[in-house]
Amino acid sequence: MSYCLNPDCPQPKNPLHVTSCQACGHPIMLRNRYRVLKTLGQGGFGATFLARDESLPGNPSCVIKQLRPATTTSQVLEMAQKLFEREARTLGKIGNHPQVPRLLDFFQDNQQFYLVQEYISGLTLQQEIRQCGPLSEAGVKQFLSEVLPLIKYIHSQEVIHRDIKPANLIRREQDRKLVLIDFGAVKDEVNQAAVASTSDQTALTNFAIGTPGFAPPEQMALRPVYASDIYALGVTSVYLLTGKSPKDLDYNPSTGEMVWRKSVQVSDHFATVLKKMLEASVRHRYQTAEEILRALDLEPYFDSLVQGMAMPTSGLSNTNTNGNSTEVQEVDSPSSPSSPSSATQKLAAAIRKRRERRERSRPGSPNTMGNSNPRSQFISRSVTEIHTGNIPSSQSFATSRPKKLDANGVLTAYMKGRRDFASHDLSGLDLQKSDLSGGIFYQSKLTRINLQGADLSSADFGQASLTRANLRDANLGRAYLSNSDLEGADLRGADLSFAYLNHANLKGANLCGANLANAKITEEQLALAKTNWATIMPNGKRGLWS
Repeated sequence: MSYCLNPDCPQPKNPLHVTSCQACGHPIMLRNRYRVLKTLGQGGFGATFLARDESLPGNPSCVIKQLRPATTTSQVLEMAQKLFEREARTLGKIGNHPQVPRLLDFFQDNQQFYLVQEYISGLTLQQEIRQCGPLSEAGVKQFLSEVLPLIKYIHSQEVIHRDIKPANLIRREQDRKLVLIDFGAVKDEVNQAAVASTSDQTALTNFAIGTPGFAPPEQMALRPVYASDIYALGVTSVYLLTGKSPKDLDYNPSTGEMVWRKSVQVSDHFATVLKKMLEASVRHRYQTAEEILRALDLEPYFDSLVQGMAMPTSGLSNTNTNGNSTEVQEVDSPSSPSSPSSATQKLAAAIRKRRERRERSRPGSPNTMGNSNPRSQFISRSVTEIHTGNIPSSQSFATSRPKKLDANGVLTAYMKGRRDFASHDLSGLDLQKSDLSGGIFYQSKLTRINLQGADLSSADFGQASLTRANLRDANLGRAYLSNSDLEGADLRGADLSFAYLNHANLKGANLCGANLANAKITEEQLALAKTNWATIMPNGKRGLWS
């Protein structure tokens, strides 16, 4: 089907290959290039459409946004045009980030303004929750670990999104990464004089924009700040935990704050972090994404996140403003500059230094003891978490585990978009050659599970029991396996490149032929496992690590 973009057309739907609208005679092809296929949505200032670019091989899909305000008064039209141009300018500035749609075109045609951007195929978080139900604490932590570095990047570009919510976060089908869309409400001209004169970092704007319930008080009062996005991210986290939008939650009549704690089962520490994200007063709220990362102790995720999201991967080339091709280095490549250049790189470097200091000071670490026992460290850390109340799971050890799923149940749930299998008992299931990439199996029981040849890249197996598991030839690239129990697991030929294995128990694990390039693992851990000449060590060499 072809769709007519004439706002006054009485019947915009047309057969696929027509060149003019059969109802109003308006040209179907936009700029003799874009064919609109269907409408995607209508907002206060514009309408969005799915289209295809027929000037390129393969006719790739794209999204076209047309400036179409609900009313055409001069004031509203001027406001809409400013926001439209601001969105295009913002996407042009930050759209090179893999979690932001790229700006493809921006033009005026037949007295109408159009913005063309990359089409992101996938479900929004709102659709995922409606289909699969709320997430656990571990699932929301995984969400934050993926989105916070993106928010850090956006703010480093002096941009306030102002409309973060589940409906504006799409999980891209190709790689399961979250993509933030709809930059139509952004604030990209932060008033530096105002910032300097107030402790709340106030940035003035002419329009109160945002979604009620997700936007904080200062934003609705025309004074958005960077921390306004932190508040919206906190409300989004509550939605993911409860499955309820802000209007469906109770409010404290004295303070106006949402009453959400009684609706979820989370650790006291995580509840405290969310409470600070949701502070009505900007002074008492987290000011930066970096502060939340530190509070949640999400550093173990950050190395892979910063490599995968902050910059293009090594070996790719970008074109600068002069048209010259310049090589882009990976964040942690040996040839990277010694002084990190981007805000995200600086954050990653600071986090790594902090983690290294903590590792050196931990009793029993390789720097303080000749032979450290990963299993003892695993037990010690778990005991510490119990005593401090900082248990990074959605359920305490006293809480019963969810009902055990069968193999078909796991695969069906995954196909429908579910990624959170934290604290489940999946022992003995046959899931060989399954695609479970990005799955969350935090504290799950996976004893003797068959995952041979499965795609488990970027999955979270923190504190999971994988004893005697069949992981032969599995893809565990960038997987998080900290404090997991892999005793006797078969990992022959498995890809563990860039995996995080600190404090994992590898006693009797078979790593013959496994790829451990750039993995976070100690020599003491490897001494407990079986390796051979075909094992690729963290330094990239086969069969030896020196």
